[in-house]
Amino acid sequence: MSLARIRLLQLSSPTLPVGAYTYSQGLEWAAEAGTVTDEASANAWIGGLMHSAMARFEAPLAARLLAVWNAGDDARVAQLNTDFLASREAAELRAETVQMGYSLVRLLRDLPAFRDLPGMNDRLAAIDTPAFPTAWTAAASAWQIPAREALPAYLWAWLENQVMAAIKVVPLGQSAGQRLLAALGDDIPALASTALTLPEAEWSNFTPGLALASCHHETQYSRLFRS
Repeated sequence: MSLARIRLLQLSSPTLPVGAYTYSQGLEWAAEAGTVTDEASANAWIGGLMHSAMARFEAPLAARLLAVWNAGDDARVAQLNTDFLASREAAELRAETVQMGYSLVRLLRDLPAFRDLPGMNDRLAAIDTPAFPTAWTAAASAWQIPAREALPAYLWAWLENQVMAAIKVVPLGQSAGQRLLAALGDDIPALASTALTLPEAEWSNFTPGLALASCHHETQYSRLFRS
């Protein structure tokens, strides 16, 4: 077990204090509307998002961000960060990634393991309104985590948060949550592998159901998760 892998566990831990657990990305509204009502429909909703927007846009963009951080191409980092912010179709989705990015940047500045590395703190500080994947890949680059290990962990962290949200709002039992993680987790290696090589011209963030769910969640009367 290398130090890079220990750092990867730290980055993908649900205890990472960036507030990911406070967001459901539209899942709470999907449960309120009756679209997600049980384990099978939760699998369909979460799996659909993971195979579409996550696997074909956010994960490939994170892979490219990691590569350009490694290459020292800060102008390209800034461009990809802007692209990701523009891809957030609802105010709620944009606020989520901005808040989580801000929280992660603050955390990294407090960690000697990141702060004391030459140049990385200044490079990250130069990014205007860093989105969460931008800050996350900055840490992965600084800690020399290979992309083939970083991408599966990034997808896993997203999946775990979605399943935990489903457990709360459907609601589901803990065993159902573990079955969802096992079933959907089986797909992560292949999705991460594809994300590492997917040409930018084929990236797609077309998820109208997520956008509508997030918009409705912003005005949902009773909710557990942030909007």
